[in-house]
Amino acid sequence: MNKSGATKGILIGLWLGLALATSSARTEGGEEIPRSVNEATLFGIGRYNLMDTYLSPGAEGRKYTGPGLRVINERMKMTRLADYRVSRQQIINIDIASTRNASGTATDLAGFVDYTLGYHYHFPAIYPGLKLLAGGSAHAMAGFIYNTRNGNNPAAAKADIDLNLSAMAIYTWRVKRYPITLRYQFTLPFVGVMFSPHYGQSYYEIFDLGNASGIVRCGSFHNKFAQKHLITADFPVGNSTIRVGYLHSSYRTDANAIRSHILSNTFLIGWVKEFVAFGGKRLKNKQAFKSAYY
Repeated sequence: MNKSGATKGILIGLWLGLALATSSARTEGGEEIPRSVNEATLFGIGRYNLMDTYLSPGAEGRKYTGPGLRVINERMKMTRLADYRVSRQQIINIDIASTRNASGTATDLAGFVDYTLGYHYHFPAIYPGLKLLAGGSAHAMAGFIYNTRNGNNPAAAKADIDLNLSAMAIYTWRVKRYPITLRYQFTLPFVGVMFSPHYGQSYYEIFDLGNASGIVRCGSFHNKFAQKHLITADFPVGNSTIRVGYLHSSYRTDANAIRSHILSNTFLIGWVKEFVAFGGKRLKNKQAFKSAYY
């Protein structure tokens, strides 16, 4: 078969797959199954621990600690994949921190923005009220650490894109008729690419002189280890739902003779909206749609 015929075959196969997925997303009456969006906005405060030998050469034991703030927006929704057994999760995270060294003579200011898009398969229920999910996600992060004392090389840029393994357990526990929804999620990056200058290399050399060889490195377990543990609990309060939680985030890299870590423990609180959008309207009856979360 020539290339043109192979391309047509692939396109026809994709079209048939899309048609089958669309048909499986409809009820027997031919109506689309309503799919709700579970959206949470959380605000957090916590403790950060930063270390970067690009900013402090030869001082791996010199850590900067201090408070930080975090904002998270999370959305979950069932998709048509695998006959409505796969949910999509989108997370936008922004955090800032102000840390100081042990002697109090220098400050590291840090800020990060990251986006995660993940898909999780919902396994058949093995216990009433318990959902077990597993899948993967793509993650992109950009940020900086700025040292107020350094004259040369005062800032270190952080950027990476990676693929993650992800698992989640969601359990709705009822106290009489009052529901409390608990969730634990674990995320582990396993492969990607990251930006890292060489030890002692300035950003002037990279961006003005064009000495950019080797600054984009493959990131995996040999030079990067990161993980996130997220625990949340949802409490209905009147017509609203409050979500409280705890996030432990660990990010360690060792590339181009530069060692770095960004560690944080954050306590979170915010609110949850569960809705189906039809022309801008929202439905509040949770029995009328299929939720990815509850």
